[in-house]
Amino acid sequence: MNGEKKERRWYIVQTYSGYENRVKANLEQRVSTMGMEDKIFNVLVPIEERVSVKGGKPKRTKRKVFPSYVLVEMILDDQSWYVVRHTPGVTGFVGAGSSPIPLSEREVSEIMSKIGKELAKPKIEIDLQPGDTVRVKSGPFEGQAGPVVEVMEDKGKVRFSVSVFGRDTIVEADYNDLEKV
Repeated sequence: MNGEKKERRWYIVQTYSGYENRVKANLEQRVSTMGMEDKIFNVLVPIEERVSVKGGKPKRTKRKVFPSYVLVEMILDDQSWYVVRHTPGVTGFVGAGSSPIPLSEREVSEIMSKIGKELAKPKIEIDLQPGDTVRVKSGPFEGQAGPVVEVMEDKGKVRFSVSVFGRDTIVEADYNDLEKV
C-alpha cells in the first residue's frame, strides 16, 4: 500500500458466491484473534426482507442486496488489508488494480437507509397487474369487485375501480384487504 490512510471508511470485499455469511464470521473471528479491533470495525452482509403474497397468504423472504459481496468498515493499511484479503472465501477488494476504493459517504448512507428501511418495513411483492379483477375482503367496500388500475408495491396498496352510486370510482386499498378474482 502506498500512503497509509488513517481514515475509517467502508470498503466492498468480493467473496465466493454463497460464502457471504461464512466470510463475515471468518473475518470477525480473525479480527478478534489477531487483535485488529482498532482497525477493522464492522463486517456487514446487507440483507433486505421482502413480503410476497401468493394465494392470499403473505410469505416473508430475506435476500442479499449485493450477492457475493460483503461490506467492511476499516482503516486501510497494509496489516488490515492483509487480514481481510487472506480471509477464507475472500476473492479480493473492489477497486482499481490492487488498491481498494472506499465507498463515498452518499453510497454508504444510501445502502444503510435501504437496509434500515427494509428491516423496519419489508417490501411487498404483489402478484397483481393492471386489468386483473379484485374483490375487497374487508373495509368500507367489502364485497365490491373491480379491475386493478395501479399497483403500488412500495406502499403495499392497489388502486382499482368500483361502482359507487352507479359511477365508476377509483379507490385505494391495502393489498392484504383484497383477493384476486
